[in-house]
Amino acid sequence: MAERTEVVFVDGVRTPFGRAGEKGVYWGTRADDLVVKAMKGLLERNPSLPLDRVDDVAVAATTQQGDQGLTLGRTTALLAGLPRSVPGFAIDRMCAGAMTSVTTLAGGIAFGAYDVAVAGGVEHMGRHPMGFAADPNPRFLTEKLVSGDALNMGSTAERIHDRFPQLTKERSDRFAMRSQQKLAAAYDAGHIQPDLVPVAVPSAEGWGLVTRDEAPRPETTMEALAGLRTPFRPHGRVTAGNSSGLNDGATVSLLASAEAAREYGLAPKMRLVSFAYAGVEPEIMGIGPVPSTEKALRKAGLTIDDIGLFELNEAFAVQVLSLLDHFGVDDDDPRVNPWGGAIAVGHPLASSGVRLMIQLARQFEQHPEVRYGLTAMCVGLGQGGSVIWENPHFDRKAARA
Repeated sequence: MAERTEVVFVDGVRTPFGRAGEKGVYWGTRADDLVVKAMKGLLERNPSLPLDRVDDVAVAATTQQGDQGLTLGRTTALLAGLPRSVPGFAIDRMCAGAMTSVTTLAGGIAFGAYDVAVAGGVEHMGRHPMGFAADPNPRFLTEKLVSGDALNMGSTAERIHDRFPQLTKERSDRFAMRSQQKLAAAYDAGHIQPDLVPVAVPSAEGWGLVTRDEAPRPETTMEALAGLRTPFRPHGRVTAGNSSGLNDGATVSLLASAEAAREYGLAPKMRLVSFAYAGVEPEIMGIGPVPSTEKALRKAGLTIDDIGLFELNEAFAVQVLSLLDHFGVDDDDPRVNPWGGAIAVGHPLASSGVRLMIQLARQFEQHPEVRYGLTAMCVGLGQGGSVIWENPHFDRKAARA
């Protein structure tokens, strides 16, 4: 069997994430236009790449209808100005859509079918709420394949609290508060802004420009979190404060073979080491990243101790804590989500996987002592996805210091 081609993450950008709904900044903006804006920004940042050398475009969305339907990878590529010779397709793995866009195209590069590809995701949860107009097969309930609340993500998070009593509401609230604080510090330090593509948006007052994420609440306190209602069950532990919100936004990334990157003068930000997906009981979908991470580590010949930076999607605080407990990582470990996560920045479902990669890539530049990083997330219907990356800036001397 021929040796696989080395795959690199060249670059990634995203729109600022907005709050979903009529009061959100993107209420009057189409979902596909968010992707187009991000894609144009990505291509403008990499002018040495001949556009006709892009081999394929994959764009994910969870609710593929309306302006989020019609084979997004193809339509957004055309709208963004890529040549008509560049094909594209759409992907759906719910929250892990953009992650799956990346790993699917990366597999094509590793096989030798592609040299350069564009991968991303979008979710306009204001226009397209998760599961809207879906028609689940009645056999799921009549044959008791899943419980009735398996499609309610908040209920699945409550079940993790039930299963692991040490994962208390207080721990979830503290993790959520720290996420808000870390994101605010990252903004203050200028870490987030370089990878945001500003978006012009219409409103009743006229046109405006979105340059920052809309959802963060840096003023969050433990006292405020403790007083929030628990919408998924009486006296529960999952609240709006220790969960990600409903958001709109898009992400796009540029992938290439190492050889193509050299040919076109592209500087890789990360090298793909391994990836894995795993299935778990839909009723506790939040533990999905545990088996997928174990699988990805095994395929890479690594252990959790080799991971120097973690970018874990904070769908719910308890879901991240379950992974940290499993692997013996402290809640406040500085390697974990150093710039905060989805509880603060937002989680526009299918776009979030590439946001994790964008932040990890930027952190790799700042941490030459770190060789490997992990991006991982839980997925609705009982799945987990994990991708392990290598830092091209790794310096053994820095690691020994």
